[in-house]
Amino acid sequence: MSSDKPSKWQYFTYIYGRRLPKSMQRWVAEDLAGEGAVRRHMIRYSIPPIFVLAPFWLIPVNLYMHLEMTAPIYVWAVLMALALNKPWRRHRLAVHGLDPNLVDVIKRKKQAQMHEDYARRFGARPESADWQQNSSPF
Repeated sequence: MSSDKPSKWQYFTYIYGRRLPKSMQRWVAEDLAGEGAVRRHMIRYSIPPIFVLAPFWLIPVNLYMHLEMTAPIYVWAVLMALALNKPWRRHRLAVHGLDPNLVDVIKRKKQAQMHEDYARRFGARPESADWQQNSSPF
């Protein structure tokens, strides 16, 4: 077993909140801030509501009633996962002892050219504007 990648059990417990050893920090950083991090987050947090709502489908009613009982709750859960994905990923990075601002690395890479163009046209941004580079709402 490689020490830089979690085992299946470690991965499963990591997905839902467990902290991994320091030897896996690089993997954690890539998982939480790398390419596809939002997609992985959404998949991980779209699955548990299915298990919670599944018993409602055992009630003997028509399809319309099943959907009426479960769809609003499931849609709400998925929307909350989407809305809270960045704060949650920031928190998970901090729990693992990593910089929470890693969440914005891909965004910064995509916008690097735009910032360079701005600096070329209007000059460097003042130091007082540095606080606006962090997308953290807290």
